[in-house]
Amino acid sequence: MARIEQKVRDLVSDDAEMKTVIQTVLDRAEDGEVKWVDVRDDLSSGQWGRLIETGVLTDGDAGFRLADAEATRDALENGEAEAGTATATTSSTDSDDEDGSSWSMWDKGAAVVSLGLFAGYSWAPMRNLIGNAMNVFLGPLNSALPFYAVVMILAVVTGLYSTILQANLMDTEMMGEYQEKMQEIQEKRKEAKERGDDEALDRIQDEQMEAMGDQMGMFKEQFRPMVWIMFLTIPVFLWMYWGVGIGSNATPIFNLEPLVLPFAGQKAWTDPVLGPIQVWIVWYFLCSMGFTQIIRKGLNIDISPTG
Repeated sequence: MARIEQKVRDLVSDDAEMKTVIQTVLDRAEDGEVKWVDVRDDLSSGQWGRLIETGVLTDGDAGFRLADAEATRDALENGEAEAGTATATTSSTDSDDEDGSSWSMWDKGAAVVSLGLFAGYSWAPMRNLIGNAMNVFLGPLNSALPFYAVVMILAVVTGLYSTILQANLMDTEMMGEYQEKMQEIQEKRKEAKERGDDEALDRIQDEQMEAMGDQMGMFKEQFRPMVWIMFLTIPVFLWMYWGVGIGSNATPIFNLEPLVLPFAGQKAWTDPVLGPIQVWIVWYFLCSMGFTQIIRKGLNIDISPTG
């Protein structure tokens, strides 16, 4: 059981005395079970509690049972060599995270360009440049179909590549591990409170502080596909923004017929329909949300965190 091995290594890494403690428990265990009375002369109550908190010891028939005696023994025997390797790997990983190298240069470039593209919403020269460039590809489609149909097609396309990017760039397994770790910490905290174990609560508090780095990693995993989605979608939005005629001193480029919306009736594309939100963006998001769900179901893609 790899998780038990890792937990044993973590215990020994945090406190060298735990190696002797765990070895004592292994020596005194009969058929994988051990009682507190068998080891209380050699262990402190805090050390015994840590073995229970981490899951190395679980409830047994007559006392507590080693969750996996063989894995625990292997972790002690091979712990020093593997701990050295793990330390080097962790140091390398931490260094990579500090340098932001979990994102490739392409990811960073897409993030910078995406931020720059936001200027198009308020700066007319950039908006006109991107609008005219995108119109080379989308103009013929807009001439052949009503604008509401063009928006529907764009919603399908953006929903398709957004789903594919999230499925391929987001490590749902890693995110699931983050969530599972936080859940374990919460459960240990609850059990320690019920026992009134202040020493354990202090250790769990330290674990929570260390887990903040994991939460940052989870955020980075979630945001990485969003960078590419924005990189591809902002030009599409700017084309609609440019064509509909949004912004100061902007004039409509497209000849648009009014759209009939449920419960709202006939509306011009620039009319506000949900507070200040205009018809064109409401129509896009309605289409996008609907088609994205269909695409995910059709391709059997689930981007929820997995354990």
